Amino acid sequence: MKNAISKRQLLVSISDVALSLLAWFSAYWLRFNFSIPAEYANAMILAMPIVFFVQVILFWVTGVQAAFWRFTGLIDLRKLIVSIFLSTSLISLVLFFLGRGIHVPRSVLILYALNFCVFACLVRVGYRYLKERQFFVFEKTARKPVLVLGAGVAGEMLVRQLQGSSSWYVAGFLDDDLAKRGGNIHGVKVLGILGDLKKVANSLGIRQVIMALPSVSHEVRRKVAASCKSAGVETLTVPAIDDLVSGNVSVSEIRELELDDLLGRNPVHLDVEGLKSHLDGEIILVTGAGGSIGSELCRQLARFSPKLIILLENSEYALYLVETELRDNYPGLDCRPVIGDVRSESRVQETMSRYKPRIVFHAAAYKHVPLMENNNALEAVKNNVLGTINLAKASRSNGVESFVFISTDKAVNPTSVMGATKRLAEMVCESFQNLQSNSKTTRFVVTRFGNVIGSTGSVIPRFRQQIKLGGPLTVTHPDIKRFFMSISEAAQLVLQASIIDDSGAIYVLDMGKPIKIADVARELLRLSGKTEADIEIVYTGLRDGEKMSEELLADGEILTDTNHPKLKTAKCRPVDEELIFHIESDFVGLNIADDIEIKKKLRKLIPEYKPL
Repeated sequence: MKNAISKRQLLVSISDVALSLLAWFSAYWLRFNFSIPAEYANAMILAMPIVFFVQVILFWVTGVQAAFWRFTGLIDLRKLIVSIFLSTSLISLVLFFLGRGIHVPRSVLILYALNFCVFACLVRVGYRYLKERQFFVFEKTARKPVLVLGAGVAGEMLVRQLQGSSSWYVAGFLDDDLAKRGGNIHGVKVLGILGDLKKVANSLGIRQVIMALPSVSHEVRRKVAASCKSAGVETLTVPAIDDLVSGNVSVSEIRELELDDLLGRNPVHLDVEGLKSHLDGEIILVTGAGGSIGSELCRQLARFSPKLIILLENSEYALYLVETELRDNYPGLDCRPVIGDVRSESRVQETMSRYKPRIVFHAAAYKHVPLMENNNALEAVKNNVLGTINLAKASRSNGVESFVFISTDKAVNPTSVMGATKRLAEMVCESFQNLQSNSKTTRFVVTRFGNVIGSTGSVIPRFRQQIKLGGPLTVTHPDIKRFFMSISEAAQLVLQASIIDDSGAIYVLDMGKPIKIADVARELLRLSGKTEADIEIVYTGLRDGEKMSEELLADGEILTDTNHPKLKTAKCRPVDEELIFHIESDFVGLNIADDIEIKKKLRKLIPEYKPL
């Protein structure tokens, strides 16, 4: 690769020397009306080595030689022109200090700079034009025509990158701004508005469109996707197309539109500096590190250069996957895989004592409502409640500064065992916060949010599997609703909550509006190119412990603003000072108990718990 680059740069240098020679001679010819006097001709020849030497050296120093002519743009041309004028100034200084032996008129130097700018720019732009023309003529038949929706900055950047694509060529733009109609960007014409999609697609044989609409709402995205379906074209997008504009994403990442693009929300704006100062160089423990939220937390944490991430996970395979991914994607990251269960007080204490983490993110939990409702209620208490107590005790005794517990909207006015255990775990964190008295305390924080798109065992992966098998899609009730957010957004907001200085708080993440599960099923059908005529949606009835809709605030809780627009604080009723004692009295050492008994004990501890 290095030899190839050296050869290319050598050829560039030779061509620039030739152009410099042409510019030097033409400057004299123009200055003396095509008849150079003998005394000036001699000075012209004597000065040539100085001109060439200075010009080539400065081009290398400023990086002009490293630029690829195939991709010459305005930035390259600006650098080229600045380098030429700098080198001309340096040439004049060298000639001045050499004395009168080599007399070069100032007008010649000015003409040289202007001529060289014209010649060098024309050659580079001409080379790019010929290369693109050659690619257009010989490769167009092998590429697919696409329409770009949106003729703004993002669309312009997308078209510029697609000019070198071997997969697509842009046949035109569609944009609802009527002022842009008939105009063109990089030779690509704005053919009409979004409403013309079907007509334009049919006339040009378009089968794919790429959305370049970074600022539109997700409701508009859904409407555009529906229009594309009606027109019989596939909808493509680029992940975070504003990253494409900033150069962080390439066209190789163009992909099909996914459910997250339609159900998701606007990107989270993190306090990057605050997080970096909080996480940089720290030892961090993540429980449930192999799960959906736990693993995403690890990915997000890795961006902030922690000293060490301890991955605590009871599934060997999940632990292997997350450790391998982190080591592959973050070679400089130190992460330690620990197979362990938060239910084991000794294993938790041993891990804490060995690694001495400063920050703990507690994501380990049993979370599936129907599974925990029947025959597994005691196990849910042991894992979700007693496991949290074990971790909280070990955190406090080992000097952990920040303990972040990840809860769920199912903990609000719970009707299921799973929701009740998560609510009780929230209360455990508040109790530990209240029981501390010394100056070096652990700050306990709770984050509460709804369903995350694509998490393990959630409804969306199940729908995808059912579509793959030919259906039907099973929904418990036509009107059942849930809050949805992406895994990455949930993890980012958990991190953001960890640096807000409000000990004992429950942070409620902005979940937007709840969405009908049946509508999610229909969107997935549409994205799969299917309709309800192809795959039926079957309603099976509510399962044990399942509510028609979730809430983010319990009765009596009050929301207050924080310094982040997507995070609110829920002020809850005070927790009984004897809570930990009562929990341990009821459940520690209990190995056999029926679900009815467990639910009675939970109701005694959680007044708002009302089993269905």
